[in-house]
Amino acid sequence: MERPKLRKFALAVVGTLTASVIWVAAGAADDITGQGPARVTVAAIDPALTAGRGASVDFVEQEAENAATNGTILGYDTTAYTLAAEASGRQAVQLTAPGQYVEFTLTRPANAITIRYSIPDAAAGGGIDAPLTMTLDGKRQSTLTLTSKYSWLYNQYPFSNDPNAGLVHPDWWITECSCVPASTTPTPTVTTPFRPMHFYDEQRVLLDHTYGAGETVRFTVPDSTNAARTVVDLVDFEKVDPPTRSVPHSVSVLDFGADPTGHAEASNAFDAAIAAAKASHETVFIPAGTYQVNRHIVVDDVTIQGAGNWYTIIRGHEVSLTSPLPDGSVHTGVGFYGKSAADGGSHNVHLSNFAIEGDVRERIDTDQVNGVGGALSDSSVDGLYIQHTKVGLWFDGPMHNLTVSNTIVADVLADGVNFHQGVTNSSVVNSFFRNTADDGMAMWSEGNENAGNVFDHNTVQSPSLANGIAIYGGKDNTVSNNVVADPVREGSGLHAGSRFNGTTPFVGHLWFTNNTTVRAGTYELNWKIGLGAIWLYALDHSIDADVQVVGDNFLDSTYNAIMLVADFPVKDRYSITNVHFKDIKVDGTGTSVVSARVAGSASFENVDARNVGAVGVNNCGSFHFTPAGSEFSLTDLGGNDGGGTTGPWLAPWELPNTITCDDRPPVVVPPAPSAW
Repeated sequence: MERPKLRKFALAVVGTLTASVIWVAAGAADDITGQGPARVTVAAIDPALTAGRGASVDFVEQEAENAATNGTILGYDTTAYTLAAEASGRQAVQLTAPGQYVEFTLTRPANAITIRYSIPDAAAGGGIDAPLTMTLDGKRQSTLTLTSKYSWLYNQYPFSNDPNAGLVHPDWWITECSCVPASTTPTPTVTTPFRPMHFYDEQRVLLDHTYGAGETVRFTVPDSTNAARTVVDLVDFEKVDPPTRSVPHSVSVLDFGADPTGHAEASNAFDAAIAAAKASHETVFIPAGTYQVNRHIVVDDVTIQGAGNWYTIIRGHEVSLTSPLPDGSVHTGVGFYGKSAADGGSHNVHLSNFAIEGDVRERIDTDQVNGVGGALSDSSVDGLYIQHTKVGLWFDGPMHNLTVSNTIVADVLADGVNFHQGVTNSSVVNSFFRNTADDGMAMWSEGNENAGNVFDHNTVQSPSLANGIAIYGGKDNTVSNNVVADPVREGSGLHAGSRFNGTTPFVGHLWFTNNTTVRAGTYELNWKIGLGAIWLYALDHSIDADVQVVGDNFLDSTYNAIMLVADFPVKDRYSITNVHFKDIKVDGTGTSVVSARVAGSASFENVDARNVGAVGVNNCGSFHFTPAGSEFSLTDLGGNDGGGTTGPWLAPWELPNTITCDDRPPVVVPPAPSAW
């Protein structure tokens, strides 16, 4: 089953720092059914609140809680390890008995759907399959086979597939007992399954024909179900173009023996087609079909194009290796990889318009079982759909001038995309990430500086662990015009972290501009406090680069909108300075607008806030509580308006460094965000 492509737009990067965007936003679909504007949403809110931001996509998204149902709507919840917290909008519909249904009404023509759902794991792990009946406009009926084989992780990082397993790391501190079990007498009992997470998966379905606005799609639990519950989170509706039939000046993988039915392994045929295309300076064309590929396809100086990511499916099994590879991999699987940077990397590679569907069901960090990987310079990735790999796209530099665009990554067991070790002058634009089990998008300058990169006009939804978009060190990088919604645990919507061994410091500038976060800022298990929708963290170095947070909107933040923090053991060594917040809208916080748990300073200009749950500023500094005040200072540059029940969010008495330290105030759930 497959999933939609994204509407393309142009991005021109001028030099290394400036992006000029020609933007055509996807307007909200007209709701001609008269059932209300809430039927089509973006990140489970009114699309007007994210207009011009995020990926412009060819599908419209409908939340199950807004559809017709005789099931149970799961109550709003942001608590980790719950089905509601991992759902888009923190709500979903649960169907528990045969005959229960959820029914969606189309707001525009569609011939393809994507359903995001959850069904239970097997008692011993490994997942189950279960049926779900789909009825189109009350007439045509078919049965979908849902699976939980790619869902349900447990335990501590890097997680387990066994719901009955004991602690992976009994020598780690855990919040459940506030102890280190291995050094605690008597040893505490840990209830299993311990920390269940990553509950959801999605399935793409091409319909038998195009259905019009006003027609219905109903999902019903059949009498034959073996699932104790079926949870439907949302459905995407799209009108998919026909497949590309041919590509000029190309060679087809079919001419080299590739089997489009998926029965015969096609890796060798792909290699042969690539060699022939390189020799003749032509494109490799992969016609519509499903192709079985169970190892890496190494690419260099080649263009590979499919018939569209709904039609050309590259699907593979995960294969155990007889002995580990030098990089530590113990498995291989489907993936398109550039040569390693140590071997000179790959250049002039262009991958477009096909799907990569892996078979990764456990997280083993040494495994190279990613959808796209290696080093790809002067290259592009466009219009891919990547699902069920470890990471969607992981690039190991040094490398330069890569563009990822119009690509979807869903249901992976680690990051959606990661620029790692010296990726420069590269970008990810107009791409969509949902249900990652680590950062949705990341730049990690481990030992080699990432510089001059751009993450622009992307959407990240429901990462079940860590952050929506995270930048770890580097120089002159930009995060702009993105939408991030519903991070669940130990992360934020936007994050800048001087952390992880070997990460280079931040230098030059880091810009977070015109982004929108929705229901962001999660509970940090180790600290037992809430994080901010944007979170700056000094752990291994001070952060003193020019950090500009300009034009961002923080909507319905679970705890704080803004957090600046140093880890407690290094609070007297590292600080955060030279941070500037300007033209910000904060609509709803569970606690404060700003939480400062670090020495340093930041400036604020035209930061408007409303529906603030606690005092506007939680200023703990570095926790020395001296008579001179906090070690963190706030500079008021004017125009900082609004607040909550306690008065102005940035009150004169808080400036510049009044101690107002209350890390765990009562959380007030804010009202739904609205137009400013």
